[in-house]
Amino acid sequence: MAHLTDPKMKACVEACTQCYQMCLHEAMNHCLETGGEHVAPDHFRLMMSCAEICQTSTNLMLIRSPFSSQFCRVCAEVCEACASNCEKLGMDECARTCRECAKSCREMAG
Repeated sequence: MAHLTDPKMKACVEACTQCYQMCLHEAMNHCLETGGEHVAPDHFRLMMSCAEICQTSTNLMLIRSPFSSQFCRVCAEVCEACASNCEKLGMDECARTCRECAKSCREMAG
């Protein structure tokens, strides 16, 4: 099992943390304030799902859970879906952050 001194794990923890912060912040601020399509249930739930899976994946990597690679695999899928959705709404920075996290999670998942 990798340790935080492992560059791949460290990068993934950082990417997941960034994505968690981005999605939570954007959902609770930009989306709620913008309204319209930004608060459509599917989009808002996807952003919150992305934030949650990123936080959980980070936590599982930090405690060296044997399930962390499975969560990273799912995290990559959720992040890709969130990135595509955010891109459609012009949320380019959020989309970029989600894609970076997805890439790092795929590498971590093996």
